[in-house]
Amino acid sequence: MGLFTRAPSTDPADLAERLAQGSVYILDVRQPNEWRQGHIHGSRNVPLMQVKSRLATLPRDKTIVTVCASGHRSAAAARTLRRSGHQVENLKGGMHAWSQAALPVERGRTR
Repeated sequence: MGLFTRAPSTDPADLAERLAQGSVYILDVRQPNEWRQGHIHGSRNVPLMQVKSRLATLPRDKTIVTVCASGHRSAAAARTLRRSGHQVENLKGGMHAWSQAALPVERGRTR
């Protein structure tokens, strides 16, 4: 698979399982106010426009799963991460799909 092809995606149930195992790093690329309104526990908030400048702070030893509201912004972030050599996947359907799957959402607290 080439560096410029779409990053693989994962679904909410698979992500929840992998998150429980501690095998993924969740990168939420929404704006801080969106993140505070509801996010996946343990996720880190780096708005999409800051991802490129923060590449050096992101792990290379875990798969990064990008998250946004619907999956569009996070797909753009996943492409940026993939081009920089990170192992990355995108949460299919974003937080909308996560919530529809009745998975836990944490509110408040900035990171």
